[in-house]
Amino acid sequence: MNDIIIGSRGSQLALWQSNWVKAELQRLTPSVNVVIETISTTGDKILDSPLAKIGDKGLFTKELEVALLNRSVDLAVHSLKDVPTRLPEGLVLAAITSREDVRDVFIAHPNKQVKRLDDVPEGGTIATGSLRRSCQLMSWRPDLKIVNIRGNLNTRFSKLDASDWDGMLLARAGVVRLGFEHRISEVISLERILPAVGQGALAIECRADNTELRKMLKPLESPATTAATLGERSLLRRLEGGCQVPIGTHGRIEHNVFYLDAVIGSLDGKKIVRGKVHGDPDTSEELGVKLAEILLKGGGKTILDGIRASEQQAAPAV
Repeated sequence: MNDIIIGSRGSQLALWQSNWVKAELQRLTPSVNVVIETISTTGDKILDSPLAKIGDKGLFTKELEVALLNRSVDLAVHSLKDVPTRLPEGLVLAAITSREDVRDVFIAHPNKQVKRLDDVPEGGTIATGSLRRSCQLMSWRPDLKIVNIRGNLNTRFSKLDASDWDGMLLARAGVVRLGFEHRISEVISLERILPAVGQGALAIECRADNTELRKMLKPLESPATTAATLGERSLLRRLEGGCQVPIGTHGRIEHNVFYLDAVIGSLDGKKIVRGKVHGDPDTSEELGVKLAEILLKGGGKTILDGIRASEQQAAPAV
């Protein structure tokens, strides 16, 4: 294999991720020529609506997967948290890379005298594009006003700086990768806000029948991150969750034991169901299903049913 075409979204963060994979492939196999082709996805094109309003099945991956199946690209690089838990037939995740810090961060407005979320005055305004974040934040600080924010990281920083908001919430991994670490006011503890499924990890997707490329990509895989995130994805698959469902989870392996925490919350943050399991890392997917069942029986089913019922009522007639 002499030429490899990487399909990538065009955002600065997506290109950083794809260029990292490109560099790793060329380091491992110097003889290959790797090029990046940018492809715009539905999630990139619709920026005036919250993600939850425009659906959640492959918003940032579908067009890349079509290119894979059409054989116009050889692999696609995604943020794992954007990848649906069920892949199209014929495609596989060839590698899940070593994970960055999974936590979310608080970015304070540069002109506001606050450094932590606890310092934000009563009735303050926080921006986020994530129902998962807003739900857990409202459970913590029900007095705050939440505003929706979309766009790439540069756009979000510009919107924050031009606003009168007190700050915004972002994933630490992306902020650090693009060199905005100096803007982080507070790294939020996992006791406060659990991350999205797969947050901080990259997923490299390719065709199942491309055995040569899958072999080349294998060294980029992190076994520990793969086991942990497969557990998280298994939980999400069982809950049938997505962008419009506030679900947070964190899987990790410590001293050869797999630990998984998860939370389901109502949209207003008034109802929160949280649970945890642990066991053999080789059974992380089974443990994900087990924790999903615990959450559903503990009140999560009622929350999810309520959210889905409200979505159906809000859906336009066809």
